Amino acid sequence: MIDLLIIVTLSVLLAPVAMWVDGPLRVALGVPFVLFFSGYCLVSALFPRKGVLDGVERVALGFGLSIALIPLIGLVLNYTPWGIKSIPIHVSVFSVIVVLAAIAAWRRWQLPIKERFNPELKEKFSQLTLGWRTGGPWDKLLTVILLVAIVGAIGATVYVTQTSPKGEDFTEFYILGPERKAANYPRNLMVGQEGSVIVGVVNREHDPMDYRVEVTIDGEEVHEINSISLEHKEKWEQNVSFAPFIPGTGQKVEFLLFKSGTAPYSDVHLWIDVEDMPL
Repeated sequence: MIDLLIIVTLSVLLAPVAMWVDGPLRVALGVPFVLFFSGYCLVSALFPRKGVLDGVERVALGFGLSIALIPLIGLVLNYTPWGIKSIPIHVSVFSVIVVLAAIAAWRRWQLPIKERFNPELKEKFSQLTLGWRTGGPWDKLLTVILLVAIVGAIGATVYVTQTSPKGEDFTEFYILGPERKAANYPRNLMVGQEGSVIVGVVNREHDPMDYRVEVTIDGEEVHEINSISLEHKEKWEQNVSFAPFIPGTGQKVEFLLFKSGTAPYSDVHLWIDVEDMPL
C-alpha cells in the first residue's frame, strides 16, 4: 500500500502548487499530479493482483489513463455551476485521486497478502544500493553520467522556462447566457423589452489596462460601460442589458471592446427578432 500512500500524500502537497504557484515550479511539480497520479490509482483499482502487470506497465498505463481521465473531468465540470476553471479542475482531480486510491487499497485488502500487488520499494532500493557497492568502476561511472544528464536536463528545462519570452499579449472578450454558458442568449424581444447577457473581459496583456464597452443595436449605441480597470490576469464580468426600440427581424446586437483610441479592439454579437408591443 506504500505506493498509494505516497501518491495521496504527494497529492495533498502538490495540489496547492498546481493551483496557485506560477512558473517552472508549477510545471515540474504539477505535471505528475495532473497527468499521472489519477491514472496510476485507476490502474491499481482495476488490477490489485500482482503478476497481472509489472511496474513499468503500470506506470505507462498510469500516464495513458490520466490523459484520458482529465478531459472527462473537464466535460463533467462543464455541466456544473463551477465550470472549467483552474480551482474546480484541481479539486476534482484531487478528489478522483483520493477516491480511486481508496478503492485500490480496499481491493488489495480483499486479496491474500501473497497475491496483492506490492511495489516493494525498499527491496528495489536495496538492490540499487547493492549494485552500486558491488559494481565495477565503469558501472559507477555510467551511473554518475546518467544522473548528471538527468539533472542537466531538468536544469535546462527550468532555464528555458524562466528565460523564454512571455506569452502573447491579448484580452479575452466574451458574452454568456443567463446560466453562464455560451447558450440561451435572448433571441426574441418586444419593443422596449430588455434583454441581458453576461459580458466578460480578462486582461492577458501582462500590464494594467483600462477598457470600455459599448453596446449597439444595428449600429445605434444603446449602452456604454466606462472605466473598466484590470490588472494582468484579472477578470471582469457584469450583467449588461439592452432594449430595442424599433421592430424588425435580424437586428444585430453588437458588443464592442475598446482598449485605447476610437477603433474597437474586439467585438462579439448576437441576432434578435423584435416585435411590436401588443395593443
